[in-house]
Amino acid sequence: MSGKKLEPFTIVSIIGVSFAVLACAIPFWMIISGSLTSESELATTGYSLFPAAFDLTAYKMIFTGPAVLDAYFASVFITVVGTALSLAVTSGLSWVIARRLPGISRPLTIFSYLPMLFSGGLVPLYLLVTQYLKLQNSYFSVILPLLVMPFLVFVQVSAFRQLPESIFESAKIDGAGELRIFFTIAIPLSKPILAVVGLFYAVHYWNDWFMALLFIDDVHKFPLPLVLQNLISNISFTQMLPQLAEAATPVYQLRLALTTVAIGPILLAYPFAQRYFVKGITLGATKG
Repeated sequence: MSGKKLEPFTIVSIIGVSFAVLACAIPFWMIISGSLTSESELATTGYSLFPAAFDLTAYKMIFTGPAVLDAYFASVFITVVGTALSLAVTSGLSWVIARRLPGISRPLTIFSYLPMLFSGGLVPLYLLVTQYLKLQNSYFSVILPLLVMPFLVFVQVSAFRQLPESIFESAKIDGAGELRIFFTIAIPLSKPILAVVGLFYAVHYWNDWFMALLFIDDVHKFPLPLVLQNLISNISFTQMLPQLAEAATPVYQLRLALTTVAIGPILLAYPFAQRYFVKGITLGATKG
């Protein structure tokens, strides 16, 4: 039996996806290659697909001393704790909205929807975090303002509403309350959407530098994206890294190396959620 011929649409799709993969992979590979190329070679010949003059000076500077290690700790703490708290709050809020409980679901729906349309502004947020919550120079000053993303709440609401209602009714007949139904039935059945929502929150927390810029003044508590942002915007910031006063600073190589170090962990986290990703997106995108 001869093999099935590919349809024209399938061929075009494969070609399109291949170009998209190359468009994403080539710049990332050039960043890695540039981070392994000597500063003099970068200055004279620019970027290339393969390092012409292999050099690890930038990586030695990054991992010598506590500056970047402190930034790594800050980013990991903010990402792990923030993602866990965001998943808990978003899941609970989404469940109450999805269950259409009288007297509470509608107000929470309005409460969740309004931030998608209006914002209180930067000054009230700053006053709330610094003057009332007293979270200046605390990691929670970065976590709490990003705790709930309204879009992800409604994605998870849609996913919860697609769960079989008959299972919940059977559990109620057996005497289970809302909390028991939520923790023993809804959460185990919602692993795909939880993985997707968690990945979105993790990427958001890992990449955020603006909240840290607003609320954290202690350089030892700077997360990695803020260190990278400061390095890109101000070359003199590299003086916080060790040994830079003793020799010429490989500015361009250092930027590329720090970029590679910053995006590596969150990039490696994707394969763990990949098996849930397509199913979760489809589940949350379909209206129940």
